[in-house]
Amino acid sequence: MTPSEAFEFILPALKIAWNIVKDWWWLPAPFVLWRAFSFMWLWWRQEIFDSGIKSIMLEITIPKEVLKPIRAMETVLSNLWQVLFDAPGDFWEKYIDGKFILSYSFEIAAINGEPRFFLRIPKSNQDAIEAAIYAQYPDAEITVIEDYTKSVPQDIPNREWDLWGADYKLRKPNPYPIKTYTKFETEREALEEKRIDPIASLLEAMAKTGPGEQIWVQIMAKPISNKEVPWVDEGFKIRDEIARRPPSKAASRRPLLLEAADILIAGNIPGATKEEERELIPPEMKLTPGERDIVSAIEEKISKLAFETNVRFIYLGQKDKFFKPRLRLPLSYFGAFTTENLNAIVPHGQPLLTKIRKSWFLPINLFYERRLYLRKRSIFRKYVNRQTPFHPLDGGTFILNTEELATLYHFPGRRVAPAPFFERIEAKKGEAPPGLPTE
Repeated sequence: MTPSEAFEFILPALKIAWNIVKDWWWLPAPFVLWRAFSFMWLWWRQEIFDSGIKSIMLEITIPKEVLKPIRAMETVLSNLWQVLFDAPGDFWEKYIDGKFILSYSFEIAAINGEPRFFLRIPKSNQDAIEAAIYAQYPDAEITVIEDYTKSVPQDIPNREWDLWGADYKLRKPNPYPIKTYTKFETEREALEEKRIDPIASLLEAMAKTGPGEQIWVQIMAKPISNKEVPWVDEGFKIRDEIARRPPSKAASRRPLLLEAADILIAGNIPGATKEEERELIPPEMKLTPGERDIVSAIEEKISKLAFETNVRFIYLGQKDKFFKPRLRLPLSYFGAFTTENLNAIVPHGQPLLTKIRKSWFLPINLFYERRLYLRKRSIFRKYVNRQTPFHPLDGGTFILNTEELATLYHFPGRRVAPAPFFERIEAKKGEAPPGLPTE
């Protein structure tokens, strides 16, 4: 068959195929585009819901002496979990109302060398949140202020300002805990001056910044349960793998077709178990001391209330005062919570780090400066808008329980963290006596 004859033979089939595509192209379109459409729809509805939530910024000025241990902050966080947590809504609430669980933003910022504590919350929950803080820190002073991020140009980086920042992630799966305050021996010391506070290094680092420099640390936390994110189930699975426990019968049940094949081919009767070899020493007794510690730490973490969290920091300043080595100060702070056998908080890396690695493909390097600028703008915008790292997509977050979150964010005492220029209240403002005449 010559090429021309083959073409004449194939041409009618091509015409038929083209007519089918032209007339029926729309039929598979809903199935192909459904996932993208549902994502865009949900994003739109959630943006409308979020626009109706008014948020406020609280500044927490801590008293001169904080005698409460870090465990008090864990109690505060347990109460805050209850304030915002809401059971997952039904179809109407999720896809029509756009309802989702709100989050907190725990922030520490050094403005002109002065470390300050902030908490961004929904205004409707202000009374309950302040009550939770005052219950453990009655001498603290809580003030509603303007957002401190608005005090700098909103187009950073620009000709006058520069920045460097990073988002963080867990090095291992969520059930592995980071090093918490209980490992710093803070609870065993009765005297405050003998306690070791992990946040002291961050406050000292912030105090070393000068005018025209700022360090911002942001910890966004949304209360979640195992139903939304099955991290507890993941913890049980990891625990059983380390402890060498056999899977349950329900989990190891074979498909019906395989059982039928065993009956017809091998003659095995379903439910008839082979005589298992019994070992004198159970698998749990074979664990090394390190493995026991890991299993215990995982069980301890999954036993407490948890938050879906993302952590980031930004070092920014005027270009004539921007000293890039200072970015190592907050980096070293997060390194204090690292344990090799458990978990660590580490920079997320590309593309959530304001650092561009040059490529072997040389044409890409021509856009190095532009890519670096866009990455800096992105992390600055997400910090100011309090957005997750991959917003509007999911991801970039991890799970911390109340103990871990209290380790990262709490109020230190003067003797534990004697950072200079750290604002404290010398005396709490009291209310007027109830019987005092007003005229």
